[in-house]
Amino acid sequence: MIRKNVNNTSKEKVSDDIHKKILFHYFVLIIGKILSWIPDKIYIQIFYFLRTKKRLNLKNPVTFNEKLHWLNLYYRNPDYVKLSDKFEVRSHITNTIGEEYLIPLLGVWDSFDDIDFDKLPNQFVLKCTHDSGSVIICKDKSTLNIANVGKYLKIRLKRNFYYKGREWQYNKIKPRIIAEKYMEEYSCGEIKDYKFFCFNGEPKLIQVDFDRFKGHKRNLYSTKWEYIPASIKYPTHPEIKIEKPKKFDAMLNLAKKLSSGYPHVRVDLYSIDNSIFFGELTFSHGNGCEKFTPKAFGIEMGSWMQRKICPICPIKVKKDLI
Repeated sequence: MIRKNVNNTSKEKVSDDIHKKILFHYFVLIIGKILSWIPDKIYIQIFYFLRTKKRLNLKNPVTFNEKLHWLNLYYRNPDYVKLSDKFEVRSHITNTIGEEYLIPLLGVWDSFDDIDFDKLPNQFVLKCTHDSGSVIICKDKSTLNIANVGKYLKIRLKRNFYYKGREWQYNKIKPRIIAEKYMEEYSCGEIKDYKFFCFNGEPKLIQVDFDRFKGHKRNLYSTKWEYIPASIKYPTHPEIKIEKPKKFDAMLNLAKKLSSGYPHVRVDLYSIDNSIFFGELTFSHGNGCEKFTPKAFGIEMGSWMQRKICPICPIKVKKDLI
């Protein structure tokens, strides 16, 4: 999750960053509309080659990335629309594991202009429901440049995130803005999120990101909290010891429940002091284009996607199962 931090010491920098993002997303919006006529399969093959400089093997997918793209094209579970919607997924979480795992909701709006900032607390988080990365973290409302934030979120509301990587479920999500309670761990002044890569209801890998704003790093761990000497996109640092979450076993069980019945989903959970909170569900990690080091690790993760998706799954795929 990309986060924009708003505070007294970084007000000007945040303003500049938002202006750059506004220009970038205007460009993406235009390009997306220009290329919208290209069929998904052809677009994805071009997109993959431009991002990885490799040809996408869809006839016999082997790597984790290849199988993500295969699933995106040939396994289109209608549940994914609701589960990828950052507002609608909340009811699924309530019904599956319980409302107590949800970060408190402060509001939901169809338009940025509908937000009454006077009614929001001094600290909060804004995010769009239909895409990835459009997050504004406000630690002090008195420093928030509402005009710039409005320009940024308005262009994000106009953008159909589906056109970026052709993740089909995003084409059917209603664009909205939600506000959630600002959360941080008292002991370290930040929020830790743990990404559980699950396959057919079984967590196999945990990803922990840190130093996001000063040299993004990413460590990988097994379900026994053993460090894995491999990296996905960002560098890994074995000398940096990340403590196992206080309720790690409970987090594993929650990830199992939330991933049950799906060939693959990444379950993001937060560990805040002595509590667990839900983050999001992601079905196409990194648009299926992130670099694996060593390459063999990407193949190993690909092997975790079994041919048998789910014995009771009602979805019919267009080709033989992976």
